Amino acid sequence: MGLPISQFAIIMVSVIGSLLVIIFSFGLGVVVTAMVFNSILYGAMTQFAQRRSPIQLQKTFPNTISNKKTSPFNYG
Repeated sequence: MGLPISQFAIIMVSVIGSLLVIIFSFGLGVVVTAMVFNSILYGAMTQFAQRRSPIQLQKTFPNTISNKKTSPFNYG
């Protein structure tokens, strides 16, 4: 089972941020901390994705989309 797009995006931002931190700091502790943080974040995201979403999201888009201009005038 994969992650939803929003959670996948959070993981990718975390991984890219961790890589930037690792590149610009040369400590073994930083590398290990980044790996542990990303692993814990991935585990939490997968557990959250397996459960039913507690947040009820509304539909973003209407059923139909129209370019018709709304006007109070009736042209018969």
